[in-house]
Amino acid sequence: MKIGKGSVVSLQYSLHLGDGEVIDASEPGDPLVYIQGESQIVPGLERELEGLEAGARRQVAVSPADGYGEADPGGIQRVPRREFPEGFEPAEGMELVAQGPDGEPLPFVVKGVERSLEGEVVIVDFNHPLAGKTLHFDVTVAEVRAATEEELEHGHVHGPEGHHH
Repeated sequence: MKIGKGSVVSLQYSLHLGDGEVIDASEPGDPLVYIQGESQIVPGLERELEGLEAGARRQVAVSPADGYGEADPGGIQRVPRREFPEGFEPAEGMELVAQGPDGEPLPFVVKGVERSLEGEVVIVDFNHPLAGKTLHFDVTVAEVRAATEEELEHGHVHGPEGHHH
């Protein structure tokens, strides 16, 4: 079976940013499993996998526009230290989650702490950590099968014993 809209795809993959240093990968024997055409992986990779069959291997470069988007300078903000919980010690590189106005999670990364006349200011970046980066995938298609009616209805893959809500 070929990868097409509505197929369940199992992938072994590794990801680097062009320097060969792997920053993410599936574990051996534990592939990434998704439904093709449901926007569950970055669009550029999903498009490149269309039509492949089990056993196919590809190296795919995905531009920022087809990955996590371009980095938005507006995503970098200066937040007064007093806006954080008492006793919290921000450090560069910390990955945290704020709560948006409607209760939605807003992940961000601490870029640094500055002192100003108003006190300490924490520099935070709400951009995805891979925004603005070209993604280099090495993928092997492990399995392709048709999604069940239930999987399509629920919008996610179920395991071999089914799925219970």
